[in-house]
Amino acid sequence: MAEEVLLTEKGYKKLEEELEKLTTEKRREVAKRIKVAREFGDISENSEYDDAKNEQAFVEGRIKEIKQLIDNAKVIKDDEISNDKVNLGTTVRLHNLDEDSYITYKLVGTAEVDPLENKISNESPIGKAILGKTVGTKVEVKVPKGKINYEIISIEKSSE
Repeated sequence: MAEEVLLTEKGYKKLEEELEKLTTEKRREVAKRIKVAREFGDISENSEYDDAKNEQAFVEGRIKEIKQLIDNAKVIKDDEISNDKVNLGTTVRLHNLDEDSYITYKLVGTAEVDPLENKISNESPIGKAILGKTVGTKVEVKVPKGKINYEIISIEKSSE
């Protein structure tokens, strides 16, 4: 049995859109590239053909991965998210008590993680430590460098 994948509604929709684009536009695009590359003749030393086949394998692998995520998804509905405690779909402002600094994270499922947008997984060390907690709660997070102490400053239902 496959493992349940937690997703926000927005994350689920994003995966559906990516799947649609891959199965329609991208598949056709790659098929055309393969056809054109075959027309060059001998495919044994045809880099265009090899590149197109590699891209085809990547696209088909991603399609399979997305279908698996969608099939095993448990979607956290927007109306199930509140500002009372940390959950998927909430944006949390943390005070690093050790360095007296602040950081804001959006808690998402593993399929939605994006470090560049400060989207962290509920399965990450910080995510596990703050999940289900309320404003004012202090948590100790074990990280590769040791331990970091945080206090939850605010919790907001994410708007994006």
